[in-house]
Amino acid sequence: PAPAPAAVPAPAAVVLLAVVLQLRSPAPSAGGRSDGYCGRILRAQTQGTRRDGHHEFRLRVEGDPENYQPGSTYRVVLLATSPAYFRGFTLIALREGREGTRDEDYAGQFQIIDEDDTQFMTNCPPAVTESTPRRRTRIQVFWTAPPAGTGCVILKASIVQKRVIYFQEEGSLTVRLCEKEPALDGATETPALECCACGTAKYRLTFYGNWSEKVHPKDYPRRANHWSALIGASHSRSYVLWEYGGYASEGVRQVAEFGSPIKMEEEIRQKGDEVLTVIKTKAQWPAWQPLNLRAAPSAEFSVDRSRHLMSFLTMLGPSPDWNVGLSGEDLCTKECGWVQRLVTDLIPWDAGTDSGVTYESPNKPAIPQEKIRPLTSLDHPQSPFYDPEGGAINPVARLVVERIARKGEQCNVVPDTIDDIVADIGQEEKDEDDTPETCIYSSWSPWSACSSATCDKGRRMRQRMLKAQLDLSVPCPHTQDFQPCMGPGCSMEAPSSCVVTEWREWDPCSATCGQGMRRRERMVKMPPIDGSMCKVEVAEVDKCMMPECHTIRCMFSPWSDWSDCSVTCGRGLRTRQRMLKSEPSAECAEELEQTEKCMLPECPVDCMLSEWSEWSECNKSCGKGHTIRTRMVKLEPQFGGVQCPETIQRKKCKIRKFPGRHLSVSEDMCEVMEKSSFCGVRSRRALDGAALAQKHRSSRSQGEEGEVVWGGEGEWAAAQISFHLKDS
Repeated sequence: PAPAPAAVPAPAAVVLLAVVLQLRSPAPSAGGRSDGYCGRILRAQTQGTRRDGHHEFRLRVEGDPENYQPGSTYRVVLLATSPAYFRGFTLIALREGREGTRDEDYAGQFQIIDEDDTQFMTNCPPAVTESTPRRRTRIQVFWTAPPAGTGCVILKASIVQKRVIYFQEEGSLTVRLCEKEPALDGATETPALECCACGTAKYRLTFYGNWSEKVHPKDYPRRANHWSALIGASHSRSYVLWEYGGYASEGVRQVAEFGSPIKMEEEIRQKGDEVLTVIKTKAQWPAWQPLNLRAAPSAEFSVDRSRHLMSFLTMLGPSPDWNVGLSGEDLCTKECGWVQRLVTDLIPWDAGTDSGVTYESPNKPAIPQEKIRPLTSLDHPQSPFYDPEGGAINPVARLVVERIARKGEQCNVVPDTIDDIVADIGQEEKDEDDTPETCIYSSWSPWSACSSATCDKGRRMRQRMLKAQLDLSVPCPHTQDFQPCMGPGCSMEAPSSCVVTEWREWDPCSATCGQGMRRRERMVKMPPIDGSMCKVEVAEVDKCMMPECHTIRCMFSPWSDWSDCSVTCGRGLRTRQRMLKSEPSAECAEELEQTEKCMLPECPVDCMLSEWSEWSECNKSCGKGHTIRTRMVKLEPQFGGVQCPETIQRKKCKIRKFPGRHLSVSEDMCEVMEKSSFCGVRSRRALDGAALAQKHRSSRSQGEEGEVVWGGEGEWAAAQISFHLKDS
């Protein structure tokens, strides 16, 4: 790597941030600035023990880009090489040449992926540190690149292991990224008219999906989010899989709307010699997972002088018809060589076959079909990528294409770098060593004797032992290695003494269903010493059978969420729906709506009463009393219902008639009569009017006897009643 600028003094080292983990410096006052505290940490570097962690620890930006796209989000990984580990760490991003003593010295913004593992440093918010000190071999965070005009950025990390701080200022714990030159959105570089490279080149394509709820939070579909199977090819200039401004083929439409690569692969294979390699990876469910849980999908492909372009696409789902991909990417250089490495951020594009504007829009074919175009942040207010200010869409994926081998005579005999020479030689000897870091082996044993005892082809073998498997979830392969050999009876001068490698694994079947073809190769390791051609097969082709092909009869959208219950309490029903995304067919008998019972808290039951009864008779036969009426409880209240009101009512009553006779008496007399027992006789006689009047005016009461006189001609005129007061 290039030496560090002289203007960057040692205090700029991020390792100093880790010192806070050991020194436990006191927090600043409530009114203090965070940048001052960060500066104190940086200046404290001389107080800790430092070691070179070049061979044990590494800071890596996913895809290993050399440049950053302003506003784009990148995954940053800090990892330890087995058997090393670390307990604490600190990670910052500084503008190149800055010391980190001011807020404006920091570039971009980190986002926490796992809060149980990482957090922002309390007293230095731009820095990321561990949540809990414990053994770990890797951490990862998102980093959103700063706006345009920031310039180069230095990502720096420090590692804490016990009381030792590992630091490598310009080594494996430091990554330098410079701002990417602006380019037209959605533009695909025009390939060279003619490729002048010689031989062939083999590449590995790796797809990193960054479409996640943290990076793209608006309306992110939590259910059924995924990337479809990636499909593409290395091909000639005369074949176009897809391109901006063109119309989607049926194969592209089925990928874009259904995530099905079958038709697309069929179209590719129909191009015959225009295609060199079909590129395929598996679908990813869910769309995003940490790399320690799921490796990024990859595929290998080859290019040559006539088929030096690479195109691919994959759908992000659920979506109307949105994809990411490359179209006609040229891997041939102007210097007649092969591109060594390509890193590209990908934004989604619209296939023009569906008019939906949200992730889960119902199927709505675009009539007439529209042209393929990149999505923009001003497309529609309901779009998940909408931005009223028209900012750039955050990339949803990153593609890394790495050259892993070159074969045949190369026009460009000057290698790109020394590492390039080593890489090519290593590939000729053996495919790239993909031994997991969690597997620890012994040294290889010496080669065994050739398996052939005569002058014939044979094999020899060497072995190694698995000493430790640090992660039981990661398999440890390659404990045996084989190499072709000739038997001891052969003369080295024999013109046919040609040594070849072992057969490689069969390539994937050319068909995903039904019958197809598969191919495998081997390489000549030692040609005959007389310069003659090797008369051995270096390629084999064989038939292969895949599961029976089934036409896509019915393609449905994911189920919607369940509706609200049809009632607000008690038992009800709820429903959910899905859309038929393929053409209607009589064979599509699957249901589009489902119904199920739902149970909410019981409904409240109010008290229920009968009607009021008639009023009862007065409870007194003479004088003041009361009368009542009642009603019955027909249903008791339940589950918080209205309680029962009164069930008995009373009202006053007053009677002034003599008991058993329709005679009015005074209230006082009623009281006397209530306390008395009485009996008497009556008589009648004729009186003249004057005598009757006199009788009415006279009344007497003597001792305990009394007389009441009534008058009226033709009626009982008088009655004499004797009564006795009851003993009180």
